[in-house]
Amino acid sequence: MKKFSGLVAGLSRLLDRIAALCIVSVMVLVVANILLRALLGRPILGTYEYVGFLTAAMIGLALASCALQNGHIAVSFVMEKLPARIQACVDIIINVFALCFWGLAAWYTGKYANGMTVSGVVSPTTQTPFYPFVYLVSFGLLALCLVLLAGLVESIKRAAINK
Repeated sequence: MKKFSGLVAGLSRLLDRIAALCIVSVMVLVVANILLRALLGRPILGTYEYVGFLTAAMIGLALASCALQNGHIAVSFVMEKLPARIQACVDIIINVFALCFWGLAAWYTGKYANGMTVSGVVSPTTQTPFYPFVYLVSFGLLALCLVLLAGLVESIKRAAINK
C-alpha cells in the first residue's frame, strides 16, 4: 500500500508542477498581450481563449495535490473532539462519498470531452479544439480519485487499528 500511496503522491506532485506551469503561462501571456497592445497596438489574438484553457487545465491538474495536502475546506473542530475510531469511520464515509462523486465527475467529464472530439467543437477566435483541455480536467479529477482512494485505505487502516 505504501507503494501505491507513493505513486499517487508522485503523480499529484507532477500534475501540480504542470498546473504551476499553466499559471505562469497565463501570467506571461497576459503581460505580453498588454505590452504588445500598448507598445505596438497589436494584441495577441485569442488571449482570452488561451487564458480560459490554461486556467481550466491549471485547476483540474492542481486538485489532486490540494487533496493530498488536505488543502480543501474541512470542518475539523467537532471531529477533533470525537474518539479516534469514530473519526476514522467518519473519514471512511466522507471518502466513499467523495470518491463516488468525483469518480462520476471524472467519467462524465471524459464523456463530455469525447463528445467534443466527435463533434469537433473549437474556440471561436483561434479555432483551438476544446477537447484536449477537457480531457486534462478529467485526468485531474481521476488523479483526485486516486488520492481519495489512498485516503480511504488509510482511514480503513486507522479504524481497524483503533478497535
